[in-house]
Order: sequence, then C-alpha cells, then structure tokens
Amino acid sequence: MRSDPTDTSDTAGTAESPRPAQVGVVVIGYNDSTHVGDAVRSALAQGPAVAEVVAVDDCSTDGSAELLDRLAADEPRLRVVRRDVNSGGCGSPRNAGIDAVTTPYVMFLDSDDVLPPGAVDALLAAATGAHAEVTSGLCVRRELPSEREQPWQAPLYTAHTVLARPSQRPRLVHDTLCVNKLYRTDFLREHDIRFPEGRFLYEDIVFTARVLAAGPRLALIPDLVYVWHVRRAAEQLSLSLDREHIDNWKARVTACALAYEILLSAGQKELARAARAKFLDHEVRMYARELGLRDADYRRAWWEHTREYLAGYDAADWELNPGAPGRLLARVVLESPEPRDLPRLRELAARPARLLPPYARTADGVPIWSADLPQVTLTPLLTRPTGILPLAIDAELQARARTSLLRLRLHELYGRVAEAGPREMDVEWHSRDDDRTHGRMTVPLVPSGAETGPDSWWSAELPVDLAGLGAGTWDLRLTVRFADGAEREVTAHALAGAGRLGRRAVPSARHVVLLVQPYATHSGALAVRMATGVRGVWQVARSRLRRLLH
Repeated sequence: MRSDPTDTSDTAGTAESPRPAQVGVVVIGYNDSTHVGDAVRSALAQGPAVAEVVAVDDCSTDGSAELLDRLAADEPRLRVVRRDVNSGGCGSPRNAGIDAVTTPYVMFLDSDDVLPPGAVDALLAAATGAHAEVTSGLCVRRELPSEREQPWQAPLYTAHTVLARPSQRPRLVHDTLCVNKLYRTDFLREHDIRFPEGRFLYEDIVFTARVLAAGPRLALIPDLVYVWHVRRAAEQLSLSLDREHIDNWKARVTACALAYEILLSAGQKELARAARAKFLDHEVRMYARELGLRDADYRRAWWEHTREYLAGYDAADWELNPGAPGRLLARVVLESPEPRDLPRLRELAARPARLLPPYARTADGVPIWSADLPQVTLTPLLTRPTGILPLAIDAELQARARTSLLRLRLHELYGRVAEAGPREMDVEWHSRDDDRTHGRMTVPLVPSGAETGPDSWWSAELPVDLAGLGAGTWDLRLTVRFADGAEREVTAHALAGAGRLGRRAVPSARHVVLLVQPYATHSGALAVRMATGVRGVWQVARSRLRRLLH
C-alpha cells in the first residue's frame, strides 16, 4: 500500500542498514584523468548497494581510459565502456551508460565530481520505501580550492516528501540536474527517456523535462547526495561556467525552449508554465548580470536572441508573478529594440534584486520603468510584499588609518518604503572563503526629512573594523527591519559604479599594514578584498605586476 501522495513524513525512508546491490552508477568523462579516478572511487565507496559502476570514456586522449582499465583490473564491480568517437557533449556517453547497466536503479556521476558517503543508501532507501520511479536529494556546489559550499535548489529538499506526480510541486522544473537523482532503470527504458545525442549543451535540461513529462512518482530527501565541484580557475571551464560566447546562450535558450515543448506536448501545462517562469527568473537574470563583462557585439546578439524568444510568451506567462525581478527585466528587453540601461538591469538581476533610481511615473501617477519606456509598468511593485521588494541601498566604504567608515542610504520605492516604516538595519560582513561573519551591528535608519516623496531616503553610518576582517574577500550583507514587522535581506549597490573603487594601504596596529580594495561585484554589490601584513601586501603587488606584464 502506497503512502499519501503529498506525505512529508519520513515514509521515504532512511539509510539505517546496508541495502542489497541494486544500483548502477554511470560515470562519464573525457580527458579528465586528473579527477576521474576520484569520481569512480567515490561511487565504489558507497558500499554493497552499488552493484556496478559503468565508466564511459568518451574517446579520451590523455590516458583516462587506461587509468580506468587499471582500476577495473582490481575491482570486479567496475566496467569500462570506451566510445570510438568523441561525442562533443555529455548526452551520448550517458545514454551508453543507460544501455549498459544491468541494475534496477541507475544514477549519473560526472568525472570531476564525487558522491558523498551514504548518498546511494539514502536514495535507495527512499526509492524502495516510497515505490518511487525517481528519487532526488540535495546537491551542493563546492567551489575549489576554497571548498565553499552552496546548496542547489535547497527549498525542494527540506524534508522527506513523496509526490504521486510532478505537477504537485511545479518548482521541480528548477532542479534540472540529472546527477542528484536515482532513477528506476525500467522507467527510463519503458518511456524511452534519453539525453540529446552529440554536442548538445545543457542536455540535462531536456532530459529532466522528459522525465517530468512521463509523470513519475517521486521521492525527495534532505540528505546530501551529490557534490558538484566548481573549478573557475581551470584551464578548460565546464560547460555551465563557459558563458563567454553567444553560442552558449543560444544553446541554453534552445534547451529551455525544447523542455517547454516537451512538457506542453505531454499535457503537463502547469509544469510547462513553470518552466517558462524559471527561464525568466534563472537564465535571464544570470546572463543579464554578466552583460557588463561582454563586448558590444555580444550584447547586441544576446539582446536580439532573447527578444526573439520572449516574443513567444503569451499573456498568461507574463501574468504569473508579474512583479518578479526576472519578469520586469525581461519586459524591458522585449520592449526595447536595442540594449539599454545595462547597469540598472544588472542590479535588478542581482540576488537579492535591487531596483535603482530613477523611479518614474506617468502623468497620472502610474509607476513605469522610465519616461521613455512607459509601456513597461512597475505597478505590481505597489502590492508586492515588503519582504521581497527590490530595495536599493547605496553603500560607500571609506578606508582610513584609524576608524574606517561605512555610509548607507536606503531609497524610497514608490511610497512602499515609507509605508512600511524602516527603523533599523543589521549590518555584517560575510567571508567568501570560509563562510565566517564579522562585525555584526544594528544601526538606526535616519530619514532625510519630514516629508516623504520619490526622492526620500533613509541613511546610516557606522565604523568598520577592517583589521578584524582579516585577509580574503568579504561581502556586505544587510537586513532592513520595518515598523510593520517585515524585514528584507539585501546587498548594497557600490557607489562609483562597477569595477575598482580604489585600493589603499592603511596602517594597522594588528597587521602593520592593510591593503584594502572596496569594489563592485559583477552584479554591482559592494565587497572588499583584504590583504594583511607586509607579506600579504607584497603578494598582491607581485600578482598585479605579473598580470600587467602578461
């Protein structure tokens, strides 16, 4: 007897005892001899639940296949499949793995990632306990070499949950990864669910749509089941990080468009609509944040291609959550034949979103994007909850020899800020290197004057102990608290625009000298890089000299 389809108890099971050998892990790789051994070993280390590991080598030339053969000689559970021709993508080798596995369940692992201990046991326990065709767990993106971790789509994985069908949780379309999931092999084969063949970027977006379109019974678990390694300094970037060329964006749009058509043709209208909403909230925002890093030709091509795709959206697509930042941003793109307002769009695309001035209105008081783009209305902001408003706060950090000073200014937003009554702000610095926080303070917000209007603002000033921060990169994080009980977590717009805001050496009793560089991130937020001591300053100077010489 199956449990209730929306049950959120522990009926999905837990990994309390060894599981019988029922799982095949498909590891794919191409010219990744440095990492593929670690991936395979992490799969084998899952224990007796893993009956076989199928390593598919996509015609590597760096000795990867030979390395896998040596591992297989000592491990009977490991089988190596060699492709004769490189496919140029990830879909073909994964399909070869689906064809090769002999187990009731299958999951996928990339050669540069790892499975954490207990991942397979947790997934298998949930799958068998819930009679689920697809079981999914938490993935973390681990930045290397810092090892800073960020959960992927964490809201989906807060508790054990069983769903009779995907439409009960439309947010599932946001988790387009194929690697944090355990699939019943016969489910994939019966529905002929395959990855796109050949050099097809973002093949997992299409594969996930095909899975959801088939309407599987699902189990979601809060356990960590996959570690996605992010190596931004690698000579060869992963497909998801290599976004410098316009072909990458075109490939992503193609994958998202195909996913929408797959869901719609399967009668999954709610999921199809959610997929279109996800394109605005995720894809458009992510690439818009980076437009300032691209040249004029890229920007024009991106703008034109995005407008062409958005033209296919219907009224119902735009009416869904109309005040969401991704929709406002997309409307500006759709209504403008040429790229415009890129700095402002970059801030709106940030997470959390920031809508910078000016705050224009029509003659009869309707909020609009700008006087020369009145067709983009901002009326949905008038009823959007305070806790998710795209508040704009300017920040200026003045590094001084004694006490450094941080100045903050919160802007009015069509009367919504004054209506909520801003009272105070929590301020803290967050380390990008190890997730430490420092200098948390609560400061009052002082209004600019007695009257409120479009140019009203609230300000705060506070000292900053730069020496206490220490070396590394620090992000400024803020929480605005209002009289009506609402609060909004935000980041601050770095005054003086994008790029460097000036590096300065500051005497320090603790470190002798501090090298302080406030700067704007690529989304426009204030952050600060710190080097401490004479040695730290020398390392920064040497690195800078090397870049100049190069």
